[in-house]
Amino acid sequence: MTTHVLVVDDSTMSRKITVRALPENWAGEIVQLDNGADAVAACRDRSVDVMLLDLTMPGMSGFDVLEALREIDAAPPVVVISADAQPKAEERARELGARGFVRKPVQPDALAATLRDAGLL
Repeated sequence: MTTHVLVVDDSTMSRKITVRALPENWAGEIVQLDNGADAVAACRDRSVDVMLLDLTMPGMSGFDVLEALREIDAAPPVVVISADAQPKAEERARELGARGFVRKPVQPDALAATLRDAGLL
């Protein structure tokens, strides 16, 4: 399966950890971005199968990205990856359309289970 994945996090290390946690059977393009504005632009300009999105970023937060994606017809499904352990953060992300929520640091089994539960794996 060729999958076009967008990994969005302002932390280079977090992006690397997330990429390493992706299921081994996923092959395709993995684009890493460090801010929300570029993520929204990428969803307008290219085919994205799934976005893995941090919530806490300077400028456009993950919540802002989720809101902006509502205006894009072919917006990809989003799985939030965040260190924010507050239940309200997960609840708000899901209300804004997130299909799943994984806590940092990302564990491959947790990410695979979340992707599977969201129908993305």
